[in-house]
Amino acid sequence: MIRWSYLTACGSLIALIFLCLAWELRLAPVQPGGSWLALKCLPLLAPLFGILHGRRYTYQWASMMILLYFTEGIVRATTETGTGQSLAIAETGLAVTFFVAAVAYARLSRRSAK
Repeated sequence: MIRWSYLTACGSLIALIFLCLAWELRLAPVQPGGSWLALKCLPLLAPLFGILHGRRYTYQWASMMILLYFTEGIVRATTETGTGQSLAIAETGLAVTFFVAAVAYARLSRRSAK
């Protein structure tokens, strides 16, 4: 179960980074040609190293940070239409997936350490 949560967290975080970049640079940018909003993926790079190395503390604080992306996804899913709405729903799904996997990893790794 720890391995599943590790792989799920890693995969969903990497997918969310690529989704944010593709969304704001190519797929449905706020302004034609891309926008500075693509920089919203930079905070996702902060926990990437710790997540990939299985550091429990990183999983704990990253699970709180990801809630900002969940909130953005919900807001944009309800305010945008077309491709932007679909991408916002995908962002929300990836954020929820990461949150669940990160919390599971943090809890399970604590149990195995004892």
